[in-house]
Amino acid sequence: MEHDFHGKVVLVTGAGSGIGREAALRFARAGALVYAADLSAKGLEETDALVHGAGGEMRTAVVNVAQEDDVATLLAHIDREQGRLDAAFNNAGITGGTHRIEDYPVEDFDRVVGVNLRSVFLGMKYEIPLLLRQGGTIVNTASVAAITGPAGMSAYAASKHGVQGLTRVAAMENAARGVRVNAIAPGWTETPMVVANSAQNPAFAALASRAIPAKRGAQPGEIADAALWLSSPASSYVHGQLLVIDGGMTIGGFEL
Repeated sequence: MEHDFHGKVVLVTGAGSGIGREAALRFARAGALVYAADLSAKGLEETDALVHGAGGEMRTAVVNVAQEDDVATLLAHIDREQGRLDAAFNNAGITGGTHRIEDYPVEDFDRVVGVNLRSVFLGMKYEIPLLLRQGGTIVNTASVAAITGPAGMSAYAASKHGVQGLTRVAAMENAARGVRVNAIAPGWTETPMVVANSAQNPAFAALASRAIPAKRGAQPGEIADAALWLSSPASSYVHGQLLVIDGGMTIGGFEL
C-alpha cells in the first residue's frame, strides 16, 4: 500500500544512517517535508543527498537528542517555519558496551539511557503540543530488548523497556486528543551500528542469526516501512502498541 504524506511535516531522529535514513527517504518519497535530526553532520549530508536525489524535500539539523535545549530549539524551529507537525519518528539510539551489571560503567549506563530513553521523553514533551494542533502520530523505536533480557546489555534493555512504558503512557494521555502513539521493536537489523557491533563480537552475531527463524537479519527499509504504516491513516485504530519486527526471533519454541 502506498502512503500519502503530501502536505505533512514529519520529524525523524537518528536520520543520519540505518533505519532513520530509510524512514526519512520513504517519508520524503511519499510527499512529506522531512525534518531530519542526527548528531552526525556527515550522516545527515548523505541522507539529504539521497532524499533530494529522489525528488524529496528535507531540512537537516545536527541535534543531541539527549539534551533538552537541543530538542526544544529544534521543535521551536519547526514551529516557526511550518507552524505544525504531523508525525514524529523518535528513532535515535545507541547500544552501549557489553558488561555484566556489576561491571557496567555508570557513565556508560547514563549515556545509553540518555540517548535511548531520555530522548524519547524529551521528543514527545516538545512534539505533542505541535501535534495536538491538527492531530498526528508518534512512533518510538524500542527493540526486541524491550521484551527480552539480553545478557550484558543492561543499559540498552532498561532503556528500551522504558521506551515502551513511555509509549503506553503517551498513548493513554493522547488517544482521545487526536494523537496516536506507538512503538516498534526491531530485531537484528543490518544497520551500520549493528554491523560494527557484530565485527567486535562475531560469536554473538552468529548466534543471533541462527536464532532467527527467518535465517536473516532485517534490512533497515523493512523496519522503516513499519514506521510509515504506524504514521499513516492505515493504522488509524492502533494506539499504544509495540509492533515487533524481528523475523520471528522472539517466537520461542523450536524447529522440527
